[in-house]
Amino acid sequence: MDDGVAVTLIDALIADGLAGQGEHDLVDGLCRRLVAAGIPLTRAVAGSDVLHPEYESRLVRWHRGEGIERRELRREIDPDDSGDWRRDPFSRLFESRMPRFRQRLGSDLPPGEYPVLDNIKQLGSTDYTAFFVPLGGISAFGSVNHVMFSWAIDRPEGFSDAELRLLERIAPTFALVFAGAAHVDIARHLMSLYLGGDAANRVLSGQVERGRAETIRAVIWYSDLADFTRIADEVERDQLLALLNDYAECLVDVVTDHGGHVLKFIGDGLLAIFPDEDATRASARALDATAAAERRIAVLSERRARQAQRITDFYLALHQGELLYGNFGSRRRLDFTVLGPAVNEASRIVALCRSLDQRVIVSSAFAEATGPRRSTLVSLGRYALRGVTRPQELFTIDRTQS
Repeated sequence: MDDGVAVTLIDALIADGLAGQGEHDLVDGLCRRLVAAGIPLTRAVAGSDVLHPEYESRLVRWHRGEGIERRELRREIDPDDSGDWRRDPFSRLFESRMPRFRQRLGSDLPPGEYPVLDNIKQLGSTDYTAFFVPLGGISAFGSVNHVMFSWAIDRPEGFSDAELRLLERIAPTFALVFAGAAHVDIARHLMSLYLGGDAANRVLSGQVERGRAETIRAVIWYSDLADFTRIADEVERDQLLALLNDYAECLVDVVTDHGGHVLKFIGDGLLAIFPDEDATRASARALDATAAAERRIAVLSERRARQAQRITDFYLALHQGELLYGNFGSRRRLDFTVLGPAVNEASRIVALCRSLDQRVIVSSAFAEATGPRRSTLVSLGRYALRGVTRPQELFTIDRTQS
């Protein structure tokens, strides 16, 4: 194959990368062009490590006539799969940092040495080659410091020398473009994980100016865990972290499922908002989320108790009001969150849950906004909140109606 084919493929990869194509489309586009150039590909795989709390790496796999798929590999490798990974060409490339690997899939292929190659051979492929491309400097992204990819064909005589030189020539460009797409996806996902989905979207859309905020109306959800200080003194670190993660996942999922935005964890507490100019609609979503949280926490605690693990409960304050939503902080450290007296009042209200022996306490402002669901709340009386000038009436959910 002449040099013009390589230049054409490299130019196309750069154009796809500049157009913002994701990993799926990049792999699919390159495979189609290689087939059009006369290389009878049957299978291609591209992958790298990822920065993700659950997954360690991600593969994009292309099959001729079947399309493309993505597979994430969890950090906790299944013991049944660990042996197969150690006997995979990608594992050999990764551990040895070899730049290339090739294996003809003929009668001399040692059976069982690489199970994936046995499978590829059974499907009709005759030759296999793989590449390892390291990433350095700013091209690396944490542990994402390499890209690996492989190609298989079914021509009886296998790859030609010219085809192998072509694949080697385009390898650096493909790795750089593929890594760039992966980095964008990783960055968006991490932003969403650490800031919350809505805040991340706002930051990525350009709302990064310090002190820039908008006034919104929202229901404030401020919760924390019951008896957490005592539990923290009594259990081992790993058990404490597991407890925190279990209960946090339960509450975050419930808030998100009901249209809320989780903004931050404050120790064992959780701050979230249900923004909506229609206060009645926002309050209804928050009440629905509260009921769902109570059900799911009960199920979680029952499961943990069966496993002889420590259990807890949650306290929740619901308030409603105007908030400043945006960027606050210093030039070196910003936070995208909400500010305003209503947030402070919510934190004071949740602190009363223990002394009043109530799981859920809502403010008078929240109660007034509930509309037809006001009858589901019952007064607890008037209370002075620390730092708040006037005492206010507080309410809880009327359990006699449940």
